[in-house]
Amino acid sequence: MKAKTEELLYLLLWTCERLVRPTFRNLTDSFESWAYRNGFNRQLTELERRTLVESSITPSRGRESSDRVLRLTEAGRLHALGGRDPEACWLRSWDGHWRLVLFDLPAAEGTKRNQLRDFLRSRGFGWLQKSVWISPHPLKEQKILLVESQINVESLIFLEARPSAGETDEEIVSGAWDFGEINLLYSKYQAVLKAFPRKVMLDRSGAQALRQWAAKERIAWLDAISADPLLPQRLLPQGYLGQEAWRLRIKTLRTAAIQMRSFRAHSL
Repeated sequence: MKAKTEELLYLLLWTCERLVRPTFRNLTDSFESWAYRNGFNRQLTELERRTLVESSITPSRGRESSDRVLRLTEAGRLHALGGRDPEACWLRSWDGHWRLVLFDLPAAEGTKRNQLRDFLRSRGFGWLQKSVWISPHPLKEQKILLVESQINVESLIFLEARPSAGETDEEIVSGAWDFGEINLLYSKYQAVLKAFPRKVMLDRSGAQALRQWAAKERIAWLDAISADPLLPQRLLPQGYLGQEAWRLRIKTLRTAAIQMRSFRAHSL
């Protein structure tokens, strides 16, 4: 997805944050004009084509015109969040089984080996040992790939296991993920949130300041969330900053949403 389309989807997310079916009403009066002025109409069309947003027209009581309602789909919401819902991951129950991916690919297949590492890292797997990656989550997607591919178990195998020599889950978590680095990324993200421009958006400079901040917030959030395995609550290490950053995010983006809802095209 192109950067400008990503930006629009993310703006829609935090404008409509925390709603069960996130929507933005009265687009004809405000947001749609802003989207037109900023060249976002093509991006809106692309998002609808990909079913990341959907729109409908509803009659307005006492008015000749109708309201256009833009709705963020669940797929769109997850995409804008970075592909995973943090709260759902933290609240997920855990059966006590660790899922392991073990592989031994020859040097001649270095590209394939790097692709596999990138794939596992992007799915929240932790690097426990040289070619041993681990996750507490079920391997549904990975099993599908295994079934659909011609896999040699001598070079790649998926296992479910429990520690059997006194190793603790805390030790496994500490060995597989660098939560010092993860917390650093969340600290940087919180600093961006605290720099939120609280000045009411009344003119072009105010709107531009909010948009520039939104771009920084999106980059900082995706940096943090992409490094975080989003472990179930019982596995989270002491001092973990992800949930604290998430709560501050909700609070800050609610304020940002109020600014967006008060936006009027004529102010630009």
